[in-house]
Amino acid sequence: MAANVYASATEDDAGGPWTSGSVTIDCPDVGTRLTDVPEEAGAEVDRELALLDQQIAAAYRQLQDSAQAVRQDVGFADNAVMKPLKEKRGATIERIAVAIDRVGDRPQGLEELAACTLRTADDQAGEANTGNGGEQDQGAGQDDGQGDNGQGDNGQGDGGQQGDNGQQGNGGQAGNGPVAADFTDITTVQPAQQAADPGAGPSSGTFASSCGVNENGLFNSDNVIVAPGVSNGAHHFHDYVGNQANDAFASDEDLANGDTSCVDQGDKSSYYWPVLRLQNGTQEQDANSPGGGIEGNAGEIVTPKEVTLTFVGNPQSKVTAMPRLLRIITGDAKAFVNGTANANASWSCTGFEDRQLKDKYPLCPDGSDVVRSFRFQSCWDGTNIDSANHRTHVAFAAADGSCPAGFQAIPQLVQRIVYDVDAPSLEDGGRTTPLFAVDSFPEQLHKPVTDHGDFINVFDENLMNEMVDCINEGRTCGAGSGAGGDNGGDDNAGGDNGGGADDGANDGADGGAGGDGADQGQDQGGQDGGQGQDQGQGGQDGGQDQNQGQDQDQGQDQDQGQDQGDGQQQPPADNPQAPQGEPNAGDAGSADTPVSAEPRADTKPSTKSTQAAPAPDTGAEGDVGTAATAPQQSPPPADAGDTVPVPAPQAQGGLADTGASLWPAAAGGLLLIGGFVLLRRASRRPY
Repeated sequence: MAANVYASATEDDAGGPWTSGSVTIDCPDVGTRLTDVPEEAGAEVDRELALLDQQIAAAYRQLQDSAQAVRQDVGFADNAVMKPLKEKRGATIERIAVAIDRVGDRPQGLEELAACTLRTADDQAGEANTGNGGEQDQGAGQDDGQGDNGQGDNGQGDGGQQGDNGQQGNGGQAGNGPVAADFTDITTVQPAQQAADPGAGPSSGTFASSCGVNENGLFNSDNVIVAPGVSNGAHHFHDYVGNQANDAFASDEDLANGDTSCVDQGDKSSYYWPVLRLQNGTQEQDANSPGGGIEGNAGEIVTPKEVTLTFVGNPQSKVTAMPRLLRIITGDAKAFVNGTANANASWSCTGFEDRQLKDKYPLCPDGSDVVRSFRFQSCWDGTNIDSANHRTHVAFAAADGSCPAGFQAIPQLVQRIVYDVDAPSLEDGGRTTPLFAVDSFPEQLHKPVTDHGDFINVFDENLMNEMVDCINEGRTCGAGSGAGGDNGGDDNAGGDNGGGADDGANDGADGGAGGDGADQGQDQGGQDGGQGQDQGQGGQDGGQDQNQGQDQDQGQDQDQGQDQGDGQQQPPADNPQAPQGEPNAGDAGSADTPVSAEPRADTKPSTKSTQAAPAPDTGAEGDVGTAATAPQQSPPPADAGDTVPVPAPQAQGGLADTGASLWPAAAGGLLLIGGFVLLRRASRRPY
């Protein structure tokens, strides 16, 4: 298997340009044209649109499977694949038109979208977005000539290390990407220009939710927004955090009643995105399934190292509450063939987040992690929770933060996902260090520009109102903020997740990566969940985390009085100096903390080290910064031969439960005191 993986990624295909590995299928996107579909026809139209995607995926697989025939007969692809595909699409498009015509006006011109074309895999549709384009780009489109024809891929031009040396295949474990040309060295990218900073406007607060990193392993290849009621509607796997009931058949009621991975149970929203995979030959659970290996999504699924979910305000106005069950899709899963009009991918590296890539994966230097981030649409039409093409009911703000006419500002979801993956070895096609890529529709070839995120708002109404008030009043709130106190918990100056659950991973990272120099709270409400070694390895806590035995540490969290952090985080080697003036992530200690605390990141346990990782650069000025370490969900797995310390049982329940558990000890103490009194009296009694 490994030999085939690396051969497909590196070796020259002598069969000429029209091989299965060097072409893809480009079909017009019917869904984007349907901006007005009557509600009565919506379900049927969604099913037919999903069928169009199935037809393209099947045609692409047929093209791959027919590589030899294509080599021998240049007309084979057209006669055996493309003409039948056009006929199937034509029939499906007609059914869409009829369904709409029954209850409304028949859409015109759809029949012209039936025909598809073959094109070479290195010919991306549309032009790369090189401007800021308002909030949508957020600087992510600043390729600055460093992409396909400039300095990209270490100056090797269109094919990176291999481009002009004859690589015809599409590479990757499944033969449909990625390739060397999909990567570029982040250090060659110029810092992006910044849009207006929401932290400087009339709604300058932030609200962060803490929902984990999908440590539960919730995956599927559905998409309840785009293809409700259709299994494998996405044709690629998604990570899910938040709502645990999300699949293709989830109703609004199912989502409202579903469990959530979020710390604050009032947030049952669904946050999902394509998984990231290493192209290393690993056979995952979906290796032989639709949406997985059958459709070219192969390799080891990487669990994110950190996930930060932050809602920010608007530079121009106050924000209004999101309507319940609002759906937002950001980015375009078909951007490689559709062009970049709706693309919103942003790739970077920790320590370099003022440099964003839109159509390349980053090659990060040693000590730096891969970061993918999304800034969702932040303007709402005031009426609809979804639209026929899932786009027109929301919009991006302009560069100055203003919303289009008729739209109003809502809290903007800023999603940041960090991965501990090494830069692949392009010179040998990933043989030494594997390539990585996001899952995609098969014909999209795992291109980075196709990255996208999905969000369904299932916030409790009261919590949503708290979010709006917090943002409009310039405060820092939410279970993921590190501010504490705002999530119904104790006022833990250590940033104990709002409810007193101090992250056992490393108490010294309280408040995060922002250079906390004064962690002097008494942490008296915490239940340190116990597996961090808080003995001078606490990240940036330059202060004195004076738990002094009052923080009821359970297990291995050995806060012995002074978290001996370094006090100030240095950027990774060879990194540019982190921007000045960024807010630190201090241990805020109250719901009314000004916007100086950065959001906490949900992290997965790591077996690499017990020492806190260096804090990443907060990115460009005005961006939401890096977060602190969140509670570990389970002890890290042990290497063979290691002895795993068994943590002490965790304290459960609220204050009343904890008090009840202390009564026996208190009673025992009283009896002991009574015994001493009786003994003293007896000693004075004359014999």
